[in-house]
Amino acid sequence: MVSSALQIAGLLIGGLGMIGTFAVTGMPQWRVSAFIESNIIVFETIWEGLWMHCIRQANIRMQCKVYDSVLALSPDLQASRGLMCAGSVLSFLAFVVAIIGMKCTRCTQSSWQAKGYIILTAGFLFSLSGIVELIPVCWVANTIISDFYNPAINVAQKRELGEALYLGWVSAFCLVAAGAIFCCFYCCCEKIRSYGYSAPAQYPTQTQHRETEIAYSKSQYV
Repeated sequence: MVSSALQIAGLLIGGLGMIGTFAVTGMPQWRVSAFIESNIIVFETIWEGLWMHCIRQANIRMQCKVYDSVLALSPDLQASRGLMCAGSVLSFLAFVVAIIGMKCTRCTQSSWQAKGYIILTAGFLFSLSGIVELIPVCWVANTIISDFYNPAINVAQKRELGEALYLGWVSAFCLVAAGAIFCCFYCCCEKIRSYGYSAPAQYPTQTQHRETEIAYSKSQYV
């Protein structure tokens, strides 16, 4: 009962991390305009994401445009594209593998072993996807903070941390937590299974019982 609840909790946390990863990949709020000092564009909001940038002026609806070329992006956003796509694929694979592991049968010893290996694979994939997602999010955040305090950069070109970065940190934490849960579940199952298999070894087997009965019956005839 406890193991089933632990599996369900890991699957739910991993599912939240996967959905968050998909959202972060598509959101344009990675870098947002900063209103500081003598910035004259006080009625304009600029969003820069991995796939598009959006501009909203006063009393005008938001207008978004997809980047014409990858070269139009900064190096950190270019690398973030590939890493976030890889993190999305890994999180989806981890979620599918975790579902398959939860549906394995427990009839024979081989099914228990297969279940443990599948759960361990899901935990590894969840952790890996969280780490892969954490790299671009921290990279972009570090670039924004460095540029923000760099006096050589024009005030109008400075940006602030967007909502996508905060959601990315939460999603990465959920993925790593789900991976840790599944890995801990595998370790616990291995300890229980090893203890269950080693305990009956101290008792005589069925063959030894039969040999003892035959020897006892012969002694009666003698």
